[in-house]
Amino acid sequence: MSQARLILAVNPGGTSTKFGVYRETEELFEDNVRHLPEELAKLGSTLDQLHLRRDVVLKALESHDLSVGDMAAVVGRGGTFKPLESGTYSVNDKLLEDIRDGSSLQADHPSNLGAPLARSLGETQNVPAFFVDPVCVDEFIPEARLSGHPLLPRVSLSHALNIRMVAYKTAEKLGRRLNELNLVVLHLGSGISVNALEKGRMIDTNNANDGGPFSAQRVGTLPTTGLIKLCLSGKYDWPRLKKMFLKQGGLYAYTGTDHVGEALKRMEDGDRETGLVLRSLAYQIAKEAGAMAAALSGQVDRVVITGGMAHNDWLVERLRERLSFLSPLEVFPGECELEALVRGVLRVFDGVEEIRTYS
Repeated sequence: MSQARLILAVNPGGTSTKFGVYRETEELFEDNVRHLPEELAKLGSTLDQLHLRRDVVLKALESHDLSVGDMAAVVGRGGTFKPLESGTYSVNDKLLEDIRDGSSLQADHPSNLGAPLARSLGETQNVPAFFVDPVCVDEFIPEARLSGHPLLPRVSLSHALNIRMVAYKTAEKLGRRLNELNLVVLHLGSGISVNALEKGRMIDTNNANDGGPFSAQRVGTLPTTGLIKLCLSGKYDWPRLKKMFLKQGGLYAYTGTDHVGEALKRMEDGDRETGLVLRSLAYQIAKEAGAMAAALSGQVDRVVITGGMAHNDWLVERLRERLSFLSPLEVFPGECELEALVRGVLRVFDGVEEIRTYS
């Protein structure tokens, strides 16, 4: 396996397919192929895009004088399947059946293509296929599941892949095992996930579509009675509300931009209203982190910040001011999801974790 420890990682997005080949953790190449919206629309459902995306990856491999047969594994991003524990899973027939009939899917999301795409690529050369730490990782403690009404249980959907990767990196930096640490991990992107990891298990998180801090595009937690009145006003249908809350909320709704860097520039140029929105964004993120620290009974080894917004020093420093009383902060800017997929496969190859079976 020493020569064969090349790993192909694939991460399908809404209008793109991101993929790369790694030798161990060394990136050999990475690509991000854009797909025209009208091209995808002709194919119908998300799953009908599989062959288009597979052929794009195969063509790119060929251009680098590689084939799937050179790989030790193919790994894809895990989607919104039924609730699963964290870890690295083999892509089996049961998973593919559940994806096809929709019985296991909590939402229609491009990440649902990751595991079928890995399997489709791998089976061309009899190479094993995996998925790692899917969006649907659910390790909630029982107390975290109740929302306030039995008809509306809290659902665990988060940026689990990147969250667990930076958690592992934090453990490596501290020279400790992940299952020895309590962490509050903040993934700050177009959606925000704030997680409590107790001894490596994700015992609580906000679902970025349902609550928590507002973000660049999403509204986060809203006043309940005001939300009910808005929905019953007759002015909005579901598609419009969904767009307003998940794509045009948060920073965008207040300022007209979903780019934190642009908002910071406006603030520096004297825009007081934008400055208030940015301070409120930092305030809400810190407040949610404090709630997750309480879920850990205040026993926090590190607060970890990651995601695209973590590139902004101003935001990181505002969070540091409010959260440093909990613990020192670790910052890992960006979203290294391909690397996270590869690391998940290497952990099972190296015997650090056992391969999990979807059932």
